[in-house]
Amino acid sequence: MLTTIVYADRGKSMRTMERSTRMRTARALLALMTAMGLVACASLSRKEKGAIIGAGTGAVVGGVIGNQTGSTARGAIIGAAVGGAAGAIIGHQMDQQAKELKQNIPGATVTRVGEGIAVTFASGLLYDFDSDVVRTEAAQNLRSLAASLGKYPNTNLLIVGHTDAVGTSAYNQALSQRRATAAANYLMAQGVSSARLQALGRGETEALAANDTEAGRQLNRRVEIAIFADASARNP
Repeated sequence: MLTTIVYADRGKSMRTMERSTRMRTARALLALMTAMGLVACASLSRKEKGAIIGAGTGAVVGGVIGNQTGSTARGAIIGAAVGGAAGAIIGHQMDQQAKELKQNIPGATVTRVGEGIAVTFASGLLYDFDSDVVRTEAAQNLRSLAASLGKYPNTNLLIVGHTDAVGTSAYNQALSQRRATAAANYLMAQGVSSARLQALGRGETEALAANDTEAGRQLNRRVEIAIFADASARNP
Protein backbone atom coordinates (compact mmCIF):
# COMPACT_ATOMS: atom_id res chain seq x y z
CA MET A 1 0.00 0.00 0.00
CA LEU A 2 1.46 3.35 -1.07
CA THR A 3 1.96 6.13 1.45
CA THR A 4 1.35 9.65 0.16
CA ILE A 5 3.97 12.09 1.42
CA VAL A 6 2.52 15.54 2.19
CA TYR A 7 4.71 18.52 1.42
CA ALA A 8 4.15 22.04 2.61
CA ASP A 9 3.67 23.47 -0.88
CA ARG A 10 1.54 20.50 -2.08
CA GLY A 11 2.72 21.28 -5.58
CA LYS A 12 4.91 19.84 -8.25
CA SER A 13 7.30 18.15 -5.80
CA MET A 14 4.53 16.03 -4.28
CA ARG A 15 3.23 14.87 -7.67
CA THR A 16 6.75 14.01 -8.82
CA MET A 17 7.43 11.98 -5.68
CA GLU A 18 4.12 10.12 -5.99
CA ARG A 19 4.86 9.15 -9.59
CA SER A 20 8.35 8.05 -8.61
CA THR A 21 6.99 5.96 -5.74
CA ARG A 22 4.41 4.29 -7.95
CA MET A 23 7.00 3.35 -10.56
CA ARG A 24 9.45 2.02 -7.94
CA THR A 25 6.67 -0.13 -6.51
CA ALA A 26 5.77 -1.42 -9.97
CA ARG A 27 9.37 -2.32 -10.73
CA ALA A 28 9.74 -4.08 -7.40
CA LEU A 29 6.57 -6.10 -7.90
CA LEU A 30 7.62 -7.03 -11.43
CA ALA A 31 11.05 -8.15 -10.22
CA LEU A 32 9.43 -10.25 -7.50
CA MET A 33 7.01 -11.85 -9.96
CA THR A 34 9.83 -12.57 -12.38
CA ALA A 35 11.92 -14.23 -9.66
CA MET A 36 8.94 -16.31 -8.53
CA GLY A 37 8.26 -17.33 -12.12
CA LEU A 38 11.86 -18.41 -12.67
CA VAL A 39 11.80 -20.58 -9.55
CA ALA A 40 8.49 -22.17 -10.50
CA CYS A 41 9.64 -22.82 -14.08
CA ALA A 42 13.09 -24.21 -13.28
CA SER A 43 12.20 -27.74 -14.35
CA LEU A 44 10.47 -26.77 -17.62
CA SER A 45 11.91 -26.85 -21.12
CA ARG A 46 12.81 -23.61 -22.95
CA LYS A 47 9.68 -23.95 -25.08
CA GLU A 48 7.44 -24.45 -22.05
CA LYS A 49 9.03 -21.50 -20.27
CA GLY A 50 8.48 -19.36 -23.34
CA ALA A 51 4.77 -20.12 -23.35
CA ILE A 52 4.46 -19.15 -19.69
CA ILE A 53 6.64 -16.03 -19.85
CA GLY A 54 4.96 -14.94 -23.09
CA ALA A 55 1.20 -14.59 -23.42
CA GLY A 56 0.63 -16.49 -20.20
CA THR A 57 1.82 -13.63 -17.99
CA GLY A 58 0.69 -10.69 -20.10
CA ALA A 59 -2.43 -10.06 -18.04
CA VAL A 60 -0.64 -10.57 -14.72
CA VAL A 61 2.26 -8.25 -15.50
CA GLY A 62 -0.09 -5.79 -17.19
CA GLY A 63 -2.32 -5.78 -14.14
CA VAL A 64 0.54 -5.14 -11.72
CA ILE A 65 2.05 -2.28 -13.69
CA GLY A 66 -1.38 -1.12 -14.86
CA ASN A 67 -2.39 -0.48 -11.26
CA GLN A 68 0.53 1.95 -11.03
CA THR A 69 0.27 3.58 -14.47
CA GLY A 70 -3.49 3.43 -15.09
CA SER A 71 -3.29 1.18 -18.16
CA THR A 72 -3.17 -2.61 -18.12
CA ALA A 73 -2.44 -2.73 -21.86
CA ARG A 74 0.54 -0.41 -21.57
CA GLY A 75 1.62 -2.30 -18.46
CA ALA A 76 1.87 -5.53 -20.47
CA ILE A 77 4.11 -3.80 -23.02
CA ILE A 78 6.32 -2.26 -20.34
CA GLY A 79 6.59 -5.60 -18.55
CA ALA A 80 7.77 -7.35 -21.72
CA ALA A 81 10.57 -4.86 -22.48
CA VAL A 82 14.13 -6.21 -22.57
CA GLY A 83 16.24 -3.23 -23.67
CA GLY A 84 19.72 -3.50 -25.17
CA ALA A 85 20.40 -4.91 -28.63
CA ALA A 86 17.42 -7.27 -28.52
CA GLY A 87 15.17 -4.37 -27.58
CA ALA A 88 16.47 -2.31 -30.50
CA ILE A 89 15.70 -5.12 -32.94
CA ILE A 90 12.22 -5.56 -31.48
CA GLY A 91 11.63 -1.82 -31.63
CA HIS A 92 12.57 -1.68 -35.33
CA GLN A 93 10.07 -4.43 -36.13
CA MET A 94 7.38 -2.70 -34.09
CA ASP A 95 8.01 0.55 -36.00
CA GLN A 96 7.28 -1.22 -39.27
CA GLN A 97 4.27 -3.11 -37.94
CA ALA A 98 2.77 0.03 -36.40
CA LYS A 99 3.13 1.89 -39.71
CA GLU A 100 1.29 -0.88 -41.52
CA LEU A 101 -1.46 -1.09 -38.89
CA LYS A 102 -2.11 2.65 -39.16
CA GLN A 103 -2.60 2.23 -42.90
CA ASN A 104 -4.75 -0.89 -42.71
CA ILE A 105 -7.01 -0.33 -39.69
CA PRO A 106 -9.02 2.86 -40.23
CA GLY A 107 -10.60 4.34 -37.15
CA ALA A 108 -8.26 2.66 -34.68
CA THR A 109 -5.60 4.56 -32.75
CA VAL A 110 -2.19 2.94 -33.17
CA THR A 111 0.54 4.08 -30.80
CA ARG A 112 4.11 2.93 -30.33
CA VAL A 113 4.79 2.31 -26.65
CA GLY A 114 8.30 1.31 -25.59
CA GLU A 115 9.11 -1.94 -27.39
CA GLY A 116 5.50 -2.63 -28.34
CA ILE A 117 2.33 -1.29 -29.93
CA ALA A 118 -0.97 -0.22 -28.36
CA VAL A 119 -4.03 -0.40 -30.63
CA THR A 120 -7.21 1.23 -29.32
CA PHE A 121 -10.67 0.67 -30.78
CA ALA A 122 -13.61 2.75 -29.65
CA SER A 123 -16.15 0.09 -28.65
CA GLY A 124 -18.62 1.59 -31.12
CA LEU A 125 -16.29 0.55 -33.93
CA LEU A 126 -16.50 -3.10 -32.89
CA TYR A 127 -19.84 -3.60 -31.10
CA ASP A 128 -23.35 -2.27 -30.97
CA PHE A 129 -24.49 -0.67 -27.73
CA ASP A 130 -24.49 -3.12 -24.80
CA SER A 131 -23.43 -5.96 -27.13
CA ASP A 132 -20.41 -8.25 -27.27
CA VAL A 133 -21.01 -9.42 -30.86
CA VAL A 134 -18.45 -8.08 -33.34
CA ARG A 135 -20.25 -5.86 -35.85
CA THR A 136 -20.15 -6.97 -39.47
CA GLU A 137 -18.81 -3.58 -40.52
CA ALA A 138 -15.98 -3.86 -37.99
CA ALA A 139 -14.88 -7.35 -38.90
CA GLN A 140 -12.46 -6.11 -41.56
CA ASN A 141 -10.51 -4.23 -38.91
CA LEU A 142 -9.91 -7.43 -36.97
CA ARG A 143 -9.13 -9.35 -40.15
CA SER A 144 -6.48 -6.75 -41.00
CA LEU A 145 -5.05 -7.10 -37.51
CA ALA A 146 -4.98 -10.89 -37.86
CA ALA A 147 -3.16 -10.58 -41.19
CA SER A 148 -0.54 -8.37 -39.55
CA LEU A 149 -0.10 -10.88 -36.74
CA GLY A 150 0.47 -13.57 -39.32
CA LYS A 151 3.19 -11.45 -40.92
CA TYR A 152 4.85 -10.83 -37.55
CA PRO A 153 4.47 -14.15 -35.71
CA ASN A 154 6.91 -13.44 -32.87
CA THR A 155 4.45 -11.29 -30.92
CA ASN A 156 1.81 -11.84 -28.24
CA LEU A 157 -1.34 -9.87 -27.52
CA LEU A 158 -3.24 -8.78 -24.46
CA ILE A 159 -6.77 -7.64 -25.35
CA VAL A 160 -8.33 -5.42 -22.67
CA GLY A 161 -11.98 -4.40 -22.61
CA HIS A 162 -13.17 -1.16 -20.96
CA THR A 163 -16.59 0.39 -20.30
CA ASP A 164 -18.05 3.62 -19.01
CA ALA A 165 -19.53 3.85 -15.52
CA VAL A 166 -23.20 3.61 -16.52
CA GLY A 167 -24.77 0.62 -14.74
CA THR A 168 -23.29 -1.45 -11.97
CA SER A 169 -19.57 -2.08 -11.74
CA ALA A 170 -20.22 -5.86 -11.77
CA TYR A 171 -22.20 -5.64 -15.01
CA ASN A 172 -19.59 -3.41 -16.63
CA GLN A 173 -16.81 -5.77 -15.60
CA ALA A 174 -18.62 -8.73 -17.16
CA LEU A 175 -19.42 -6.81 -20.36
CA SER A 176 -15.81 -5.69 -20.77
CA GLN A 177 -14.61 -9.28 -20.34
CA ARG A 178 -17.11 -10.58 -22.90
CA ARG A 179 -16.06 -7.96 -25.41
CA ALA A 180 -12.36 -8.68 -24.97
CA THR A 181 -13.05 -12.40 -25.31
CA ALA A 182 -15.16 -11.85 -28.43
CA ALA A 183 -12.30 -9.97 -30.09
CA ALA A 184 -9.84 -12.72 -29.13
CA ASN A 185 -12.19 -15.41 -30.46
CA TYR A 186 -12.56 -13.54 -33.74
CA LEU A 187 -8.79 -13.34 -34.16
CA MET A 188 -8.49 -17.06 -33.42
CA ALA A 189 -11.10 -17.73 -36.11
CA GLN A 190 -8.80 -15.88 -38.51
CA GLY A 191 -5.94 -18.24 -37.69
CA VAL A 192 -4.17 -16.47 -34.81
CA SER A 193 -2.94 -19.05 -32.31
CA SER A 194 -4.72 -19.02 -28.96
CA ALA A 195 -1.29 -19.30 -27.30
CA ARG A 196 -0.58 -15.75 -28.43
CA LEU A 197 -3.77 -14.24 -27.01
CA GLN A 198 -5.14 -13.22 -23.65
CA ALA A 199 -8.41 -11.39 -23.02
CA LEU A 200 -9.05 -9.32 -19.92
CA GLY A 201 -11.94 -7.12 -18.82
CA ARG A 202 -11.23 -4.03 -16.73
CA GLY A 203 -14.76 -2.64 -16.65
CA GLU A 204 -14.87 1.00 -15.58
CA THR A 205 -11.63 0.95 -13.56
CA GLU A 206 -9.27 2.57 -16.12
CA ALA A 207 -11.30 5.54 -17.30
CA LEU A 208 -9.67 7.99 -19.69
CA ALA A 209 -12.17 10.77 -18.93
CA ALA A 210 -14.90 11.71 -16.49
CA ASN A 211 -18.13 9.76 -16.94
CA ASP A 212 -20.42 12.75 -16.37
CA THR A 213 -20.58 13.68 -20.09
CA GLU A 214 -21.38 11.60 -23.16
CA ALA A 215 -18.08 12.61 -24.74
CA GLY A 216 -16.22 11.26 -21.71
CA ARG A 217 -18.23 8.05 -21.65
CA GLN A 218 -17.47 7.46 -25.34
CA LEU A 219 -13.74 7.74 -24.65
CA ASN A 220 -14.01 5.23 -21.82
CA ARG A 221 -15.89 2.63 -23.90
CA ARG A 222 -13.00 1.03 -25.76
CA VAL A 223 -10.94 -2.09 -26.44
CA GLU A 224 -7.17 -1.82 -26.10
CA ILE A 225 -4.80 -4.33 -27.64
CA ALA A 226 -1.21 -4.55 -26.43
CA ILE A 227 1.21 -6.09 -28.93
CA PHE A 228 4.59 -7.09 -27.49
CA ALA A 229 7.45 -9.45 -28.32
CA ASP A 230 7.08 -13.09 -27.32
CA ALA A 231 9.69 -15.05 -25.37
CA SER A 232 11.51 -16.24 -28.49
CA ALA A 233 12.10 -12.64 -29.62
CA ARG A 234 13.12 -11.48 -26.15
CA ASN A 235 15.50 -14.40 -25.66
CA PRO A 236 16.93 -15.22 -29.12
